Order: sequence, then C-alpha cells, then structure tokens
Amino acid sequence: MTSIRLTSDDRHTLLEHYRRDPDPQVRLRAHLLLLLADGHTWGTIASVLFTSPDTIARWKGRFERGGVGEILGRPRGPKRSAAWVWAAIVVGWVLTRRPAEFGFARSRWSCEAVAVLLGDDHGVWTSRETVRRWLRDAGLVWRRPRPVLRPQDPDRQAKLDALRKLLRGLPADETAVFMDEVDINLNPKVGCLWMGRGQQAAVETPGTNEKRYLAGSIHWRTGRVFLTEGLPKQGRSAALFCRHLDELRRAFRHYRVIHVVCDNAKTHKPDKARLVKEYLQQWGHRIVIHYLPSYAPECNPIERVWWRLHEAVTRNHRCETMEELLDLTFEWFAGRTHFRVECSAYKAHN
Repeated sequence: MTSIRLTSDDRHTLLEHYRRDPDPQVRLRAHLLLLLADGHTWGTIASVLFTSPDTIARWKGRFERGGVGEILGRPRGPKRSAAWVWAAIVVGWVLTRRPAEFGFARSRWSCEAVAVLLGDDHGVWTSRETVRRWLRDAGLVWRRPRPVLRPQDPDRQAKLDALRKLLRGLPADETAVFMDEVDINLNPKVGCLWMGRGQQAAVETPGTNEKRYLAGSIHWRTGRVFLTEGLPKQGRSAALFCRHLDELRRAFRHYRVIHVVCDNAKTHKPDKARLVKEYLQQWGHRIVIHYLPSYAPECNPIERVWWRLHEAVTRNHRCETMEELLDLTFEWFAGRTHFRVECSAYKAHN
C-alpha cells in the first residue's frame, strides 16, 4: 500500500504542524504524510518536496508503527551531553531562586556567580561566558524589570467598603479629603519629548539634587486642592503632616468634622509619630484620620493630581534653583485650583 489513511484528528494535527510548527523538518514530514493520505504518487511527492523515496518510506513506516506522535518533535543529531542538564538547572536557578538562598551576598544573579556556584558546590567547572551562552540559548535576556506593587492588603476589601460607606453617608456638616505628599526634585524626571530622528535631546541636571516635599489634599465633593509647602530639609515628616492638618482645619472651619483619608506612612499614624498623637489629642474632635489599604496608591485620587503635576512641570524641567521650580509649581496650581476626582475605587459612590 503506497498511501496512508488519516483520521480527522490526525489530519487536523498534521495541518496545524504543517502551518505553524517552527521546525522546518516537522513541517516537511507533516506535508509528506498529508500528500500520501491524499493519494499522490511517491514520484510526485519526491518531486514536489525535493526529497527521496527512501525518506518517504522511512516516515510512512514510522507513522504506521507509532501514529502522528512518532514523526513530531523527535530529537535529531547526537545525544546531548550532561552540560545540557546543567544548563537547564542554571536556567531554573536564575528564574526561580535568589542568590541569597545559596549563600551569596547579592540581590541578583550574575554569570560569574552561577559559575562559582557550579564549581564550588557541584564540581562543574565552567566559565561565565558559557553560563551566558546557556542563558541566551534558553531565550533569557538581560534587561530592566518593571516595578510592580507588592501583594495587596488582606483587609483591602473591608477597608474600601468602610471608606465607601463613609463617603456615601457624609452628613452635611462633615466633609472628606484625600491626602498625600509629593516630592519635588531639582534633578528633573526624564520623559519623552519631540526630537530629530536619529538624534537624542539632552536634559541638563544640576548634578547635586535638592528635594522639597508638598503635602496636598483633594476635596472629595468639589475637587479643590489644598497645598502645604514643606520646609527646606524637612522631608516627609510628621511636622509637615500636622501643619497640613492644621491648614485643612482652618480652610474647612465651617465643617464640624473633617475626614482625612491617607496612606499608611509612619508619619501619618499617632502610634508611630508623637507629633501626630499630640495634634489629634487636641483636635481629634474635628480631624478624623482614615487609612487606605496598604500598597494601594490607585485608591487615592490625589495621586492623579501629582501625575499631572509631574507631566506638566517637573518632567524635563530646566529650572536652575529649587525656588524657581517651586514658583513654577505654584504658578501651575494657581490656574488649576480644582481637579476632577478620578478614582474607580469609589466611582459608584461619587
């Protein structure tokens, strides 16, 4: 019998490999079997595929003995040496283990560290260039990872539900703001801009950075933003937080209670910051602090304001002094005192 018979599943599998398999030899075998199944002569198949009758006979026989799986993915060439086993182990180390687990005082793998581990612990002596080749052959590349948020707060849903309930049921004589700090750096944040093709524009930096913090709150009902400028070298401190709370208390004097929603920074908590504790002992009847879930900046609408500030002012800025940069920042805010409160976490209740 010069042809073969395929089931519908066999034909579907062979067509998939003929069309999409990355190995040209597998595509050739699949094509060969499909032509045989359609009743083409061996001479026609050999002419069309530029192969020999011996090759046709070999793969026809393997198919008849073992089915479609017999002709797909069979390794070719000499048997791999033990080095391939170690290459696979090294890839597993790099992708799933940390150097500290093997006693290295390192935060990330280097090819040299892997080579040392192989030699000292396993007696497999190889060079760092060999390790680099193993990693590249496995499809690994050396590039910057993307930052991601830490695991979510296990009480995230309960905290968000409590905040939604608070915002939904605010009495007329109570109000709420979302608060956070932002750092303004004399060293500009670098962002995209228009430039000539094949050229790269330069953004000058002062070399020695200077930083200033602003404390800000966005009013939940109106979107008005209130700012408190930090003092030189003050940092993100409890003192700045308390100054901002005091300014909120004065700005919202016609409200009986002001609910301040902020993150879990130590400088915001009375059990961690003495100044905050003392301030709330005096003004706790008017200022009530609520805390967002941990690792949840997307739940704070003021973050969107900071993002717009960086896009408009601090990214690629050319200010030579901090005073000039702060003047530019407050000038930008002077024309934008109110912002849309954007936060999907509370959208249904806004």
